Amino acid sequence: MKKSLNMLSALLLISFLSFGQQVPADSVFSKFYKATGGKALWDGVKTLNLKRSYTAASAAPYDANVTVSIPDQSISKSKTIMKRSFVYTVKGNEGWIKVPIGQRTDVKDLSQAEQQNMRWEMYELLAPFVDYKNRGLIATTVGIETLNSIPVTQVELQGKGVKYNLYFDSKTGLLQRVRKNLAGVETTTDLSNYAKSAYGISYPTKLVEINSLDKKPVTIVSSATINGQVSPELFRR
Repeated sequence: MKKSLNMLSALLLISFLSFGQQVPADSVFSKFYKATGGKALWDGVKTLNLKRSYTAASAAPYDANVTVSIPDQSISKSKTIMKRSFVYTVKGNEGWIKVPIGQRTDVKDLSQAEQQNMRWEMYELLAPFVDYKNRGLIATTVGIETLNSIPVTQVELQGKGVKYNLYFDSKTGLLQRVRKNLAGVETTTDLSNYAKSAYGISYPTKLVEINSLDKKPVTIVSSATINGQVSPELFRR
């Protein structure tokens, strides 16, 4: 009886220690970088251009071009809806939108909240955890769970006013899901169909996004150009 109790105690202790030994968040991120081309390539990313198409069951489809310049801390996003292009831009501490009105274009300032959202998006288009420490974010490993029958490692990434829950395939290291909480809105994005860019970094070419406001899934198909030339005109007011 005593031997059985000792064995049970040992098993419980092993179980407790195993549960407490979480994989560090930086190790999870490192596995992602390795799986998608290597940290050296990621560290060399300066610009990103994404061509995207958006489709949803209850809305008209539309296209978007998004350009990011990391050194300039700038992002420009052009949405084309029924042949009209709306251009959202954030450069440094400024942000504006260009709205087509007949034969002219009206320029209006973006709100501080809209600007901040685009600054978060600047990195989300790459990976939410890129340079996270210098951006004032804290990463914590939550643990291993199951997502669509696949074991995933969840990492929580939190900063001022924003929180991400990131789900990485425990085997491949690829990011499978991002759950973002910002200004009371939760947005869940499932990532799939990873493809290698000409630059050498792999990225998800298909995303399915749903938020707590609309509650309607949107499918996004992307193609990326990394470190291509960026026209300064994109970031001129």
